[in-house]
Amino acid sequence: MIQFGLDRLLADPALRRPLAGKRVALLAHPASVTRDLTHSLDALMALKDLHVTAAFGPQHGLRGDKQDNMVESPDYFDPLHGIPVFSLYGEVRRPTATMMDRFDVLLVDLQDLGCRIYTFITTLRYVLEAAAKHKKAVWVLDRPNPAGRPVEGTLLQPGWESFVGAGPLPMRHGLTMGELARWFIATLKLDVECEVITMEGWAPDAAPGYGWPLGERSWINPSPNAPNLSMARAYAGTVMLEGTTLSEGRGTTRPLELFGAPDIDARQVIAHMKVFAPKWLAGCRLRECWFEPTFHKHAGTLCSGVQIHVEDPTHYDHARFRPWRVQALAFKAIRRLQRDYPLWRDFAYEYEHDRLAIDLINGSEILREWVDDKESRPGDLDALASADERAWEETRRAFLLY
Repeated sequence: MIQFGLDRLLADPALRRPLAGKRVALLAHPASVTRDLTHSLDALMALKDLHVTAAFGPQHGLRGDKQDNMVESPDYFDPLHGIPVFSLYGEVRRPTATMMDRFDVLLVDLQDLGCRIYTFITTLRYVLEAAAKHKKAVWVLDRPNPAGRPVEGTLLQPGWESFVGAGPLPMRHGLTMGELARWFIATLKLDVECEVITMEGWAPDAAPGYGWPLGERSWINPSPNAPNLSMARAYAGTVMLEGTTLSEGRGTTRPLELFGAPDIDARQVIAHMKVFAPKWLAGCRLRECWFEPTFHKHAGTLCSGVQIHVEDPTHYDHARFRPWRVQALAFKAIRRLQRDYPLWRDFAYEYEHDRLAIDLINGSEILREWVDDKESRPGDLDALASADERAWEETRRAFLLY
């Protein structure tokens, strides 16, 4: 039976002994729960030998109060526990000196999705940097990477760092938060005390979950539009939809598993994908569908769409499924079918005004240029991505804990 880092810390007083007499803070979100679904803040506050003095919430808040992207959360005072809760997605993204003065050790208990763009990774980097500056300790209470160990995508290029790009990672990095902390410390050369409370029994190569302990633990949304394991598997590709005019399914019950728009022909898109790069579709099944978002892009309008199915074991092959390539192929199909389709969305994405969102998401212009180039072929993008993927697999080896 799997034990997450939080479970082990709660169950073993010996693990907590170094925290005796120290002020402890917690960085958490709605999926930061115990096996019995108690939120980690409530569980830690109940311990007699722990002195919790503050809490922090990342994007979407400590308890998950904000539905959409780029909706900030305020600081507040927890009415039940009587401690301040500081927002790291409000007036600031990095903890201030005043915030850092409230604790000696920060516990980080964040469920990740295994994708570079997921902002909890960037928040982890920022708190590690602040801890190094202010001589504080960080303990990462490790959790599974639900997307498992596969690696995919081009590496973020120098100069493309942002709140959705914490460093030179591929889109699908294959690390846990504890492993990422180790990588950040080494890559950024941080002088910081960092402990990882590892999991016991995590088997990222085991069916049927391949990273997520399916059948053992309840899925809790780590962010409002991360409702299930299928979304987590597809996310390293479907997140790119945020940089396009296509709906990513926000405002439906299957966000980030499907995409579409009123003015595309999903059946033609799927057919073209199968002809242009059939090998990229291994491991999943595409289905034409129709949906009407209740909010966000194309709200109230019927959309012709494509759903990516990765649940049925007869359709899903964990080792062969490559969501980043699948979504790139969909963009390419639309571009080839409708040359002048207004695919790229020009707006201030994560408060960046001078770069296209699709490039910010990908950490370079490589993918967009491949989609827009009339002459480009699957092998062109494959060659660039494959080189980066091999390099990352070699780089990350030193930081694996499982």
